[in-house]
Amino acid sequence: MYCSKCGSATTPNTGFCQVCGTPVQPAIAAAPAGAAIGTIAAHDVSPHWLPPVTRTYAGFWLRVVAHLVDNLLLGAVLLALAMPIFFLTGLGAALHGFNSNQPPDPAFVAALFGFLGLMIGAGLLLGWLYNAYFESSDWQGTVGKKILNLVVTDLSGNHISFARASGRYFAKLITNLIPLGIGYALAGFTEKKQALHDMIAGCLVFHS
Repeated sequence: MYCSKCGSATTPNTGFCQVCGTPVQPAIAAAPAGAAIGTIAAHDVSPHWLPPVTRTYAGFWLRVVAHLVDNLLLGAVLLALAMPIFFLTGLGAALHGFNSNQPPDPAFVAALFGFLGLMIGAGLLLGWLYNAYFESSDWQGTVGKKILNLVVTDLSGNHISFARASGRYFAKLITNLIPLGIGYALAGFTEKKQALHDMIAGCLVFHS
């Protein structure tokens, strides 16, 4: 037998679904021609008549909260990487000899730009791997999305590949170029609650 609400299989002679708690109604099926009534077992009833579990599009503010959670996690990792990068670029030694009363030492300028460049590169690499991996995994979303029960799918509601998830992440670079966050705000009033990068990558975000 199957639950009429969530579609989960239920054990025989049980009164409630073990997944969602909905009372289980006895399944009724038409007997084949010539078959006696009662000869069809409950487990032979097909669940295909059940309506699919409905999902709603994720709203703008849910996605904002998920984004903040993800940024906190990524920021903590980047902060942990900042110290070794700080010393590897020689910025620590350059700061030790820095004198504000004199023109900047070329070594200090080079170390500073090297540090900033490596931090930006590390941030892009970490963000790409984090988003693409989790959104193409069984979770279908990052840690922030998982906490808020959000999932990323293609336009047909299916899992997305690592390549599509990567495209969605790098499309955010285009979204970031739109002034006043309008590219992100589109998720608040478009029909399918898509931000600009969702449209570019052909993705949807659902609240399950």
